Amino acid sequence: MCPTGHVTTLPFSVEADVPALWECRCGLEALLRDADRPEAGPVKPVRTHWDMLMERRTEAELEELLAERLALLRSGRRHKRSA
Repeated sequence: MCPTGHVTTLPFSVEADVPALWECRCGLEALLRDADRPEAGPVKPVRTHWDMLMERRTEAELEELLAERLALLRSGRRHKRSA
């Protein structure tokens, strides 16, 4: 049941571990009837696409790639030709 009173019936397998907490259809957290709220685990910091990109490339490398791609676009060629 969620804080707004929505009751949801979910079918589970007999062997399944039934979660005590899930997202209700209204977007709030719903708690299994007669269950205690589970302790919050450690929260991992959110990694953005930029963070992951910066793990692989430096800003100088990205500037170089951008300059290459812009030059190709401006030249009217679609793909870089191998020499």
